[in-house]
Amino acid sequence: MNIEKSALGSRLSSTSGIEILMDDLGKAMAEGGENVKMLGGGNPAHIPAVDALWRQRMQEILENGDQFDRMVGNYDPPGGNDKFLEALAAMLGREYGWDISADNIAVTAGGQTAFFFLFNMLAGDMPDGTRKRILLPVVPEYIGYANQGANGDIFEARHPKITHPAPHRFKYGIDFDNLNLDPQRHAAVCLSRPTNPTGNVVTDEEIAHLSALCKEAGIPLIIDGAYGTPFPNIMFNEANPVWDDHIILTLSLSKIGLPGTRTAFVIANQKIASSVRSETAIIGLSNGNVGQAIMRPLIETGDVLKLSNDVIRPHYKKQSDFALACADEFFADDLPYHIHVSEGALFLWFWFEGLPISSQELYQRLKKRDVLVVPGEPFFFGLPVEADDPWRHRHECIRVSFAMPEATVREGLRIIAEEVAAAYAPVTK
Repeated sequence: MNIEKSALGSRLSSTSGIEILMDDLGKAMAEGGENVKMLGGGNPAHIPAVDALWRQRMQEILENGDQFDRMVGNYDPPGGNDKFLEALAAMLGREYGWDISADNIAVTAGGQTAFFFLFNMLAGDMPDGTRKRILLPVVPEYIGYANQGANGDIFEARHPKITHPAPHRFKYGIDFDNLNLDPQRHAAVCLSRPTNPTGNVVTDEEIAHLSALCKEAGIPLIIDGAYGTPFPNIMFNEANPVWDDHIILTLSLSKIGLPGTRTAFVIANQKIASSVRSETAIIGLSNGNVGQAIMRPLIETGDVLKLSNDVIRPHYKKQSDFALACADEFFADDLPYHIHVSEGALFLWFWFEGLPISSQELYQRLKKRDVLVVPGEPFFFGLPVEADDPWRHRHECIRVSFAMPEATVREGLRIIAEEVAAAYAPVTK
């Protein structure tokens, strides 16, 4: 049978960069077994105290009347469980003074789904025949966005400003002088905070400036808070949560330790939130109940913030400090290596200035030594094609997770340092 796919079907079923990488990583894990140093994934760490809490909550659900039966046997409304939505709105209002209600929140089946809904609601082919795009004010940015445009590429990105606050450290910033925000061309501005892959936390001042520009232009500012504040708050410097009627904030349960529940939240003005609920009803009928059921008491009491601040953030800060110390130990001081200032998330982002090989080739060399990282090229989407923008930087970076056990991180970084040194000064073996 010859099946001809529609334009949408072809796009959604085509192979994406993230699919190739994840398939490659999965196969390497299966074939390499215990020897593989898995520093390429985005899975959160299994923190014993957090895992114990989820077990406790499941036991409470099982033992508390018909809670378990309702959790697995009933549909919730498309926007989420009413009591959960009320609890989350109340907590955000109580803690941060946000003027929101349950009507400002929509649950989705994970952050990836939330962004598919938002991007395709706002950008693409418009009723008047024009085409609008999502502006990424700084790249590299989360690779999972890249292929989400249902009608083709919908992203336009800007080069970052790069500063060097310390030896072998650098930081990306928003280049406001070259932002060129245009409401006739741009449907929304989007960034992750902290950023996957770099661990960059766009400063409060940058957020305030960007928010003011978006508000003046009459377009939304989308902030992806998957790793950020108020929870799971994997942020190592002071940064405040923000929301306003023109801001769309997404939060997730994945990095707090519940990725398997596929639960995320869109916090927006009521019109946007209602539209997301409608998209859920059409695409998925309703969302999973498990994540909301596990988390609701922690939302009601505000203990989710205590868990984030007292357990989760310190764990990853310790992991980050350890990984940075290992990197500085193993990389020779005269190598032109730079690590993005580790301000949050689960990753170190390395920039090997003038690297004689591409990060893709470095990735392949490391894989042969059972070290899995993520090459940097796919994170620089939305820029002009390379013929028009020959920016070598996008071929000189890799993402390395520090969420794995310390022994794995240390040995992986040692091997990365060896391969990078060999790439700069090839030797005859």
